[in-house]
Amino acid sequence: MFFDHLVLGATGEFLNIGDIIATLVIFLLLMVLLKKFAWGPLMGVMQQREDLIASEIETAEKSRQESQQMLEEQRNLLKDARNQAQEIVENAKKQGEVSREEIITTARAESARMKESAVAEIANEREKAIAAVREEVVALSLLAATKVLDKEISEEDNRQLINETIAKAGEVQ
Repeated sequence: MFFDHLVLGATGEFLNIGDIIATLVIFLLLMVLLKKFAWGPLMGVMQQREDLIASEIETAEKSRQESQQMLEEQRNLLKDARNQAQEIVENAKKQGEVSREEIITTARAESARMKESAVAEIANEREKAIAAVREEVVALSLLAATKVLDKEISEEDNRQLINETIAKAGEVQ
């Protein structure tokens, strides 16, 4: 009698226990089969997919960090290159200024040397001209004195006369 209600499709007043038990057994059997054949492999695939995505995210993050580091290194290298170029330009300007000053100093020194040389040469030529004029004056004076006196002067008198004339010519200047 009790088992009469357990038969599938049996009708009863309240609950059909056979239907409930059969449904429960089928549900549990279906759950075991799903877990073994569907849920386990599905979870394995999901875990593999999760691991793959995590690996790709980690790789992408590493690549981003490496590219960021390379970008920073390139910026630093570019900055260093600009600084070196600026330093080279500044050194070239300084060297050009030093060369310019050296050329100007050399030119001024050469100009001063040439001026001193010219002044010394002018003074030397002036002395030569004065000496030549003195000799000419002495010779002319001697000639004039000889003609005036109409006689020949001795060597000693000639020397004395020359010295006196030179002294007087020096005083006139």
